Amino acid sequence: MTTQTPIDPRFSRDQQRAPHVEVYWKAVTYKTVIVYVLLALTIITAGVFAMKPDLYQVMLKKIDRAVSDPEMETQAADLKHAKFVNLDGKVQVKKVNSVQWVEADYRTSLDKGDLVQTGTDANARITFADGTTYTVKPDTLVTVEENSTENDKPTSVAMQINHGQVDLATPNWSSPDSKAAVSAEDATAQLHSNSRAAVKSDPEKKESEIVVSSGSAQVQRGQEKIDLAPYEKLTIPKGGPIQKSTVLAPPDLVEPLNLSPITAENPRLYPVHFEWKPIPDAVSYTLRISTTSMFTKTVKEAPTKGTGIDVTGLDPGDYFWSVTATDGKKQTSEVSTIFKFTLVAQGKTQDMVLEITSTQVVGQSAEIVGRTEPGAALIINGQSVPNIAPDGNFRHFTDKLAPGQHTISIIGANRRGGTATKQVSIVVPK
Repeated sequence: MTTQTPIDPRFSRDQQRAPHVEVYWKAVTYKTVIVYVLLALTIITAGVFAMKPDLYQVMLKKIDRAVSDPEMETQAADLKHAKFVNLDGKVQVKKVNSVQWVEADYRTSLDKGDLVQTGTDANARITFADGTTYTVKPDTLVTVEENSTENDKPTSVAMQINHGQVDLATPNWSSPDSKAAVSAEDATAQLHSNSRAAVKSDPEKKESEIVVSSGSAQVQRGQEKIDLAPYEKLTIPKGGPIQKSTVLAPPDLVEPLNLSPITAENPRLYPVHFEWKPIPDAVSYTLRISTTSMFTKTVKEAPTKGTGIDVTGLDPGDYFWSVTATDGKKQTSEVSTIFKFTLVAQGKTQDMVLEITSTQVVGQSAEIVGRTEPGAALIINGQSVPNIAPDGNFRHFTDKLAPGQHTISIIGANRRGGTATKQVSIVVPK
């Protein structure tokens, strides 16, 4: 028995016998495709991590950098460089990868191996990321030897003096293993936290000197190590024995107070009184007044045998002053702490804005909150107020006060010659 496929009357017999292809398909959603792709990527990533775990960490760091704020990253990298914070006179820099000297400015960053050179009447103050400050004195050539200031790690910064003098100051480091050093000839001075020292190198005399003015330091030459306390000095001749001695301490300044305003009807005729505490063994003192904090422009240098002197002939403006002491052996102390004062001409009116908005006792100190004029200078209880906001608002804490009632005096002066005085009473509980 033969079976035939039924003939469709709509088509001819030849058309119905022609070969043809039948196609079958199944619908797949986009969701299913995404799941399969993610599954495949997961398997590949797991395989790569199993074979090369270090590559996985590198990829994560790249992703993190890609999504982070590029400006913040630039700022973080910039914090690892040393920067100029004061420049007076001609200061030049030669980068480690350059053969040319260029003029230094406040945008110049310093790295390991860079050279810094100051002119005859020039000074440069350099601050590292850990807060260590190097002040490069006139006619000095130094090399940045080390600048390791990674986050969450002990910092290590150092400079080499080729010739000249560098003053070094260290902050209160968070890590006791942090280091700050300065080298001269074949000796290296390493300062401890909260310390200051002056280091000199004289190639003509073939010797170097190190004087500690506060804190402590350790000087090493070869296997020899010597500790220095405040106002101790080491003289290190090349090839000769190291000599240790004491030096005269600088005076403590008394008046004018740091950041204090002085108002005078005629500033050039007004006798500005300078005073400091006496130093044992000192037979004379030298007062220096400058219009710059680096003392590159000295307007007055006055020797005196007393501990005070009046100076006239100063124009209105900002001034810096310091004192050195000299003993009977003609030995001169290091420079005292530098104070700043402002001499202003008294205007027709003495009025100025000074408002005290609140006072309260915090522990054994008085908190004074108020408002004054932008750019004004204030003294509260004999203390200068350094942090006055651009809009004139201020908040100040006095030194510790004894239990009992106190009258706090607030004295202000503006640049027009205006002055104002306020008094408030507070009670410190027992």
